[in-house]
Amino acid sequence: MTSYFLRRLLLIIPTFIGITVVSFVVMHFVPGGPIERQIMAYKMCMAQDGGGGGGIGNFGTEISPEAVEQMKQFYGFDKPVLVRYGLWLWNVVHLDLGTSYLYQDPVWEVIRSRFPISIFLGLTGFLLSYLVCVPLGVIKAVRHGSRFDVVSSALVFLGYATPGWALGTALLVAFGGGSLWSLFPLGGFRPDDWEYLSLWGKITGQAHHMFLPVVCYMVGSFATQTILTKNSLMETLGQDYVRTAFAKGLSERRVIFVHALRNSLIPLVTGFGHVISLVLAGSFLIERVFNIDGMGYLGYNAILQRDYPVALGILVLGSVLMLIGNILSDLIYAVVDPRIRFK
Repeated sequence: MTSYFLRRLLLIIPTFIGITVVSFVVMHFVPGGPIERQIMAYKMCMAQDGGGGGGIGNFGTEISPEAVEQMKQFYGFDKPVLVRYGLWLWNVVHLDLGTSYLYQDPVWEVIRSRFPISIFLGLTGFLLSYLVCVPLGVIKAVRHGSRFDVVSSALVFLGYATPGWALGTALLVAFGGGSLWSLFPLGGFRPDDWEYLSLWGKITGQAHHMFLPVVCYMVGSFATQTILTKNSLMETLGQDYVRTAFAKGLSERRVIFVHALRNSLIPLVTGFGHVISLVLAGSFLIERVFNIDGMGYLGYNAILQRDYPVALGILVLGSVLMLIGNILSDLIYAVVDPRIRFK
């Protein structure tokens, strides 16, 4: 088993290179990069100032080839794309993600300022999804085929089929400020007067702002975790040792919650390995809908503004944490279930 995990660790390197090289090349060939944006901004400025002899609205002003070449050198676009990737990868290995084009700050600093928001959203959604989906899956397994099972399955899969950002838009229209009910704010991570609130006011204010976004984060995982819990428990209830427990006269509650449920949760426990990637948890569009300045919103703006260092920095962190999380999931699976042997 040790050799298996060592091979998995070594496979992180080629997998990471494959992910980053494709993303790097695609980003740098997408139109509208930083040089094109600088040229367009210059032309618009000259047009508004009446430059180029055409007055406002004139976009015929040309930039000299020397100026364009200087911009290419400044952004490093004067080298072949694979050479640029090699230089970027070398810096990444030395924990240097570059400087943001948009914020003019080191990428590490730009990303680190969003960590608390992403950690809060990730952990809250992760814990609440388990607290809701596991009991729901148990009830569905015990009452398999009942009206409750059918109706809850329909609602669960309806939520699974609904994109989180679309649900967020609908919830804001129905319950956001200025709507018919106005139960929740239109967006933001926390109240504007956060510094002046008491401890209880901060708790209630934070919950008030985060209720709708967390619901949108959780809706996608409801179907997977609920159905996985139900099917695993139903399979366990059909095992010989469970029938033996019933034959001994043990109560249904004791058999389900003491004997069967423990083994049924093994597939769900493996998801704990991905807790390490919760630092980057977030949806670009969900955070955009709710105007939450977390990792998702940062990545969304980085892509729109062609801020390549920030977009690639988020990709680097997300890829590494996800790859390590997969290995941790396998390790947890082997620890909680001694029957598992990886080869």
